Amino acid sequence: MRSPGILLLGLVFAPCGWILDLTSTVAPNWRTIHNISGEPPDLVLHQGIWDICRSFTESRDVLCNHEDSEYFNNQIIEIARRMMVASLIVTLIGLGVATIGTHCWTDKPRWSVAGLGGLFIFSSGVLTIIPVAWYHHILPYINSPSSDIRLGYCIVLGYTGGITELLGGIVMFGGVCRCRYGMKRNKILHLEYFFSAFDLSCFLVSIFRNPRTWFSQV
Repeated sequence: MRSPGILLLGLVFAPCGWILDLTSTVAPNWRTIHNISGEPPDLVLHQGIWDICRSFTESRDVLCNHEDSEYFNNQIIEIARRMMVASLIVTLIGLGVATIGTHCWTDKPRWSVAGLGGLFIFSSGVLTIIPVAWYHHILPYINSPSSDIRLGYCIVLGYTGGITELLGGIVMFGGVCRCRYGMKRNKILHLEYFFSAFDLSCFLVSIFRNPRTWFSQV
């Protein structure tokens, strides 16, 4: 039996969201700092949750592994690290579970397993959006050497990846419920048809056995 297309759609959304989340986690661009006093005017500071890089717009040089203990000691940095890594792991687990549930070479999709995989994928999206939204909310209040603070592309990637995983989880979980409901409904219809045919056959047999009785009543 072929796996329903709605389940396969969820399996497409999940890895796309995972790639976006991975980029958002690793890349040092959750926010950028411009116009730093005492520094060259073309210096841009790129701050992420694992690393900080310094780039110069004129020479296009990029220097990473910049130390800033005051920035990394912020509570949101540690929370974002743990939740983003947890999201990546949960997504992989969800993909593995969902793949087992939607095997195309089995007689039937394993609906409960596929639904569990969708739930994992949905949870990974939540784990991504929470730290990204929190960091975005307190972006101007995190310690900074300048007041010219701008949003980094990692926040956009984090939002996009988290929402994609949420959609993938909803599609898979909702598809499982819909398909299982459809199968149960078909079984009920088949039973109704069976009993209707059974009643009709009994009626015909009774007429065949006692035709005089039925024709006299008519």
